[in-house]
Amino acid sequence: MIDPLFWLGLSILLVAASLTAVLIAAIPALQELARAARSAEKLFDTLSRELPPTLNSIRTTGMEITDLTDDVSESVKSAGKVVKQVDQSLDGAKKQAQNLQVGTRSIFVGVKTAWKSFTRQKPARRVERLPITEKPPLTLREREIKKGVGSRE
Repeated sequence: MIDPLFWLGLSILLVAASLTAVLIAAIPALQELARAARSAEKLFDTLSRELPPTLNSIRTTGMEITDLTDDVSESVKSAGKVVKQVDQSLDGAKKQAQNLQVGTRSIFVGVKTAWKSFTRQKPARRVERLPITEKPPLTLREREIKKGVGSRE
């Protein structure tokens, strides 16, 4: 058979040819990878410059929104208190109006009654006197006797 050295040399030659073909095919991919790395580096630089102020602005905006929310909550609570006070005032006004209505009605009824009483014609008073009897008044004893007789009957 043929010498093993020949086969060893041939396999080394084939391996070298394969590696050369792989390197030639990998050159454009490596160039694209280098471009992507430069682009990523630019992006990271831009992010490192722009991101902290943006995050700071977002943080500040969040705090302002929280402050506004607190202010709105306080305003709503204050408005609720004002509404309760107005409602209580309206209830008080209703009660006073009812009391005034009752008082006014009482005054009108009193004035009306007074007017009727004032304008009414007074009847002529006649005092009828009983005739004086000719009998002398009864004594105490006679009265007691009459009482006793009347109670037995």
